[in-house]
Amino acid sequence: MRSFLGKEHVSMPNIAIVGAGPQLGMAIARAFGRRQFRVAMVSRDLDQVYGLAAQLRDEGIDAEGFTADVRDTDMVAEALADADQWLGSIDVLEFSPLPAEDFLQPVLETTREHVQAAFEFSVLGPMAAVAAVLPGMRAAGEGSLLFTTGGSALVPNPRVAGTSMAMAAEAAYLTMLHESLAGEGVYVGHLVVPVRIAPGEPLGDPDALAERLWDLHEKQQTFRVVV
Repeated sequence: MRSFLGKEHVSMPNIAIVGAGPQLGMAIARAFGRRQFRVAMVSRDLDQVYGLAAQLRDEGIDAEGFTADVRDTDMVAEALADADQWLGSIDVLEFSPLPAEDFLQPVLETTREHVQAAFEFSVLGPMAAVAAVLPGMRAAGEGSLLFTTGGSALVPNPRVAGTSMAMAAEAAYLTMLHESLAGEGVYVGHLVVPVRIAPGEPLGDPDALAERLWDLHEKQQTFRVVV
């Protein structure tokens, strides 16, 4: 575990972005960062996530990078524990890693191994992330758990069968989490993006999606939104 004991903490809200990459992850970091959030970027690519955090710091956003593969629940827990130590608390968790192509297979070519990998990614990973941050949020009586998934979370896609099964399970988990935390001050939000995410896409522009996530966190009225 990395040590951040020398870090001076200031009274600012904090967000941890799991699965942070150069498109949506950076857009979310900027959307929250310009609203005075400190940002922990979590990704399995060590060099990339450190570079992204450095870029954010150059833009005036207080950011740090942490590494974890979302399919490794111990790594997720440790990375978020490190992020919590650095930040002082995690007020918002955003979970939006990009599924690996190696288990995005058509249904007739999908194996049990593909499905297991997809469930590790889309179910066990989110559960590990929630387990790491939820106790602190419940103790504080506030916080946001934000999740971004593809459209197969709601509509099965036989071209990506493993992910369709796993994301459907993730959607069910998020629904139960939302219902169970109602009244505790901890908000659960699910943004469903059934289109390609890329700059300039009519519905999938990263900056626009980041604003949708900010809106979910800020208003805390709607559980699930489909773009």
